[in-house]
Amino acid sequence: MKAHTKWLTAPLAAGLSAALLSGCGTEQGGGSASGDGVRVGMSDEILATDPAAGYDPGSWLLFNNVFQSLLAFPKGGSAPEPEAADQCAFAAGSKVYTCTLREGLTFSNGNKLTSEDVKFSFERALKIADPSGPAPLLATIDSIETPDERTVVFRLKVPDATFPSKIASGAGSIVDHREYPADALRTDGKATGSGPYKLDSFSETEATFSANSGYRGTAKPKNGGVTLKLYRGDRAALSKALADGDIDVAYRGLSAGDVAALEASDTTDDRGIEVVQGSSAEVQHLVFNMKDPVVGKLGVRRAIAHLVNREALVEDVYKSTATPLYSIVPAGIAGHNTAFFDTYGAPDKAKAKKALREADITGKVKLTLWSTPSRYGPATDQELKAIAGQLNDSGLFDADVKSVAYDQYEKDIAAGTYGVYVKGWVPDYPDADNFTAPFFGEGNVLGNHYENATITGSVLPKTAATADRAATADEYGKLQDIVADELPVLPLWQGKQYAVARDDVTGLEWTLDASTVFRFWELKKG
Repeated sequence: MKAHTKWLTAPLAAGLSAALLSGCGTEQGGGSASGDGVRVGMSDEILATDPAAGYDPGSWLLFNNVFQSLLAFPKGGSAPEPEAADQCAFAAGSKVYTCTLREGLTFSNGNKLTSEDVKFSFERALKIADPSGPAPLLATIDSIETPDERTVVFRLKVPDATFPSKIASGAGSIVDHREYPADALRTDGKATGSGPYKLDSFSETEATFSANSGYRGTAKPKNGGVTLKLYRGDRAALSKALADGDIDVAYRGLSAGDVAALEASDTTDDRGIEVVQGSSAEVQHLVFNMKDPVVGKLGVRRAIAHLVNREALVEDVYKSTATPLYSIVPAGIAGHNTAFFDTYGAPDKAKAKKALREADITGKVKLTLWSTPSRYGPATDQELKAIAGQLNDSGLFDADVKSVAYDQYEKDIAAGTYGVYVKGWVPDYPDADNFTAPFFGEGNVLGNHYENATITGSVLPKTAATADRAATADEYGKLQDIVADELPVLPLWQGKQYAVARDDVTGLEWTLDASTVFRFWELKKG
């Protein structure tokens, strides 16, 4: 997995353990593609329309609505269920995965969808291996066989019980082998899939979608189409568009202050606007370079862990639109524990001082915290300044904050320039594996030179081979305890996911869950 792939791009923290929801009314049951179109705005960009290249929230929003995967995450659920497939099953100790396709599948252009297209799509993503693409998620695939038009057999290099979740994500998007080159990206800005929607037009500022009448799957569209307005990081424009009635839904882009103000306002209901809160699992961590001459010392890292006040951060900086995070695996994901709270407890200056003295450090520790608001939102600088203030108020640190553009930030991390820096994470799929293997496995995305033989040699292989995901809790607990003790990272917060909508829109509660799938088909206007 690449270091710049699914790192958090949301301007808000987004991801809560709690169940759904509050806000807009619930529209339950099935339905056909009818009703008014819905106008959705977001501040993210769509960086790719080709599933072999996109690995960002905006692109995956497009993929999840235009393309089918063999499996998909049901609304409110974390266990993948059949979608383009009629059924799928493991054999040979989680090393062989066989799927049978639904009958009558076609792409939006009328072409028949067969096992040849499935094999082509996965092999293509792996062959192209675009640096900004999802190929790392598919790395356990050894070979793919298609004994007939409806059967696909994946043979894996190693047991991988999370393979169903991986292919239920945007990485599993199925493309038409007649319209996509096998060894290059499609460059015309079009997308041909078999999902519930067709991409009718796409530009830097707008994408339009219409219901796909030939779709065969589990989704039941409740609208005739969606117009997606792209505000490209301009949160003020997004907020104004909602207030002016130019869009029906604002998704991924309002600031923490905007959301908090709307939730607290007595006039929100009068203006016909509702705030909808859902569950997700986006997180943010401080990362420590283990080779740095300052934070490479465990005593310094432990002192920081004893001083950071997460409660103050989420209240003062994020206006309670996030919750404190005390482990690597966030709340709401099976295997979560509270290892960092158990190890370090509430902020304690005396314990921080003791950690430094035990490391023979008697003077103030000079430290720079590195930030990149262009990637993680403007509150990131404010957050790190608050952390620096907490450290300095103890009298044990002399900390400051420096902020750079994202491209330079990633280059400097790769070069080992920074000692302490911030990283956020958007999950690819709602499983503890996706919060551990990318961080602590081989070639991890943190770039902080951390290695632990127990994690890489025992815990990760064992959990990857365990088909019963509930049975992995003890092993993931062990991993989280190790990380809390050795401190290569310090979890900070887990966000809450929000959308703000006009009160004639229903169904938003089914688009905001830990799968991070924004389901166009659940939205209904009027």
